[in-house]
Amino acid sequence: MALLEANGLTKRFGGLVANENVTIKIEKGTITAVIGPNGAGKTTFFNMITGFYVPDEGEILLNGKSIKGLRPDQIAGNGITRTFQNIRLFKEMTALENVMVGVHSRLKAGILGILFNTKRVREEEERARVEAYKLLEYVGIEHIANEAAGSLPYGLQRRLEIARALATNPHIILLDEPAAGMNPRETIEITDFIRKLKNELDLTIILIEHDMKLVMGLSEYIHVLDYGKKIAEGTPEEIRSNPRVIEAYLGKSATEAS
Repeated sequence: MALLEANGLTKRFGGLVANENVTIKIEKGTITAVIGPNGAGKTTFFNMITGFYVPDEGEILLNGKSIKGLRPDQIAGNGITRTFQNIRLFKEMTALENVMVGVHSRLKAGILGILFNTKRVREEEERARVEAYKLLEYVGIEHIANEAAGSLPYGLQRRLEIARALATNPHIILLDEPAAGMNPRETIEITDFIRKLKNELDLTIILIEHDMKLVMGLSEYIHVLDYGKKIAEGTPEEIRSNPRVIEAYLGKSATEAS
């Protein structure tokens, strides 16, 4: 049984079909890429997996159990977290506070305890602060713990967003264009870091990425979308030479010329 299964997912927005009958299975402990040209439906697929959209058709299974229709917070509670193509940090809050938001999703204190600032709430808050700082250390940015998130360089914001995602204690993390906007040195660093996440934290990683060098060097398996449909899947070697993939990225003339 695959860890995560998307079976026949379809999502429509009026007359636009963003995903049509997309089936993707993810094995535990793997790094899987979902690639395709702009507008192929990749982020829509991520949004369905993480509860931001409800599929019009199809099913989503986690360890064989349906998670279709659950809210994003419920999905996170089941061990699936994500980052976004456009970074979504609380820019006026510090880096440490941003990560604490992720930790708070796992705290047990009720509304009355929060209102009366009970000892249990204070203890939980301190544990959240310590855990958040350790996550900043893990992603290598503890030195900016007290800086406003919005003032950080782009590459550090990316790492901060990953730290906040890790704070939910996930089993699966979906990374939406983690190398977007990065220079070559930063891209190498984020590639090594993603590999570290898999090996050290036993995470299953699904990524959307346009940097084909990163995709081919990092992924163990690749699914390709085009105009909302899955047109290919396979290992990096198989995808690199697939005529349908080459046509989707370069146009039909490229395959005819070859």
